[in-house]
Amino acid sequence: MTQYSLEIPFDYFWKELLRDQGKTVGRLDSRYIGIDKIDAGDGPDYNAELTSWEHSFTPAINMYLRDELGYKTDLEYYIFGPTHPWDNTNNHAGDDLRQAMMQNPFLHLLVQSGYYDGACDYFNAKYNMWQMDPSGKIQDRMTWEGYRSGHMMYLRKEDLSKSNDNLRAFIKKSIPKFGTPAKF
Repeated sequence: MTQYSLEIPFDYFWKELLRDQGKTVGRLDSRYIGIDKIDAGDGPDYNAELTSWEHSFTPAINMYLRDELGYKTDLEYYIFGPTHPWDNTNNHAGDDLRQAMMQNPFLHLLVQSGYYDGACDYFNAKYNMWQMDPSGKIQDRMTWEGYRSGHMMYLRKEDLSKSNDNLRAFIKKSIPKFGTPAKF
């Protein structure tokens, strides 16, 4: 670990966590465990969670499209598409959202994160919210909720229910009362 000077590559991290047990950890949901061909190496042989999800969701969506909707195609359905190389060159989403919230006093933000998600992890979500509003001027319109799930929070029934309740509460809180003046 010291060779990386505290800048550990993600793939190495998922491989290293349980290397002594001969296992790897899922990136989008660290509760999924994989087994690689050999314990050595810089990254997992495969994403344990994706293997499970692809076998669960791909047949289901294909059956729904074909049997329920009557959609016929020769195209293959990818549950996770090719996104590399990911281009973040002009990504100003956080600042754009901050500006929109500053200009519209009725715009609110709800961020929901799974504790076991290593791709869109909860700490980065909270950190980005802090960076969006370092002065704290719009903190009362920014809400963060955490769940004992991974990237796909709705897979855990308790978190699906809690997420729905939190979303309903967020919507009710975000609706301005009739005659409420805009506060900047």
